[in-house]
Amino acid sequence: MRKHWIVLPLLLALVAGVAAAQDQKRESQLRTVRGAVVDKQDNPIASGVVYLKNLRTLTVKTYISDDTGQYRFSGLDPNVDYEIHAERGDSTSAKRTISSFDSRRDIVINLKVDKKKSEK
Repeated sequence: MRKHWIVLPLLLALVAGVAAAQDQKRESQLRTVRGAVVDKQDNPIASGVVYLKNLRTLTVKTYISDDTGQYRFSGLDPNVDYEIHAERGDSTSAKRTISSFDSRRDIVINLKVDKKKSEK
């Protein structure tokens, strides 16, 4: 009986270690998409709204670009395709696709807000 009290804590520690390693592996596989929102002349656009659409679930996340036009989405599933574009006022950028076949973990996409929304 005494052996069980020694083995049980060791077994629990082993299971906890394996679970932590799996969580780290999952986190290391997640992707980040970042870049800048710019105008026709490549000047940064502050407060541009960047839309990231998960093409599997159709959920949309948004990010407001900072004072230097930068945006960032992290923790993205590498097995999902996404669509991204930016808007500012009555102007929009082209829609870009982020493919699940793209193996990069850090994807940089600059979004040029250069056409009227009605021109989509």
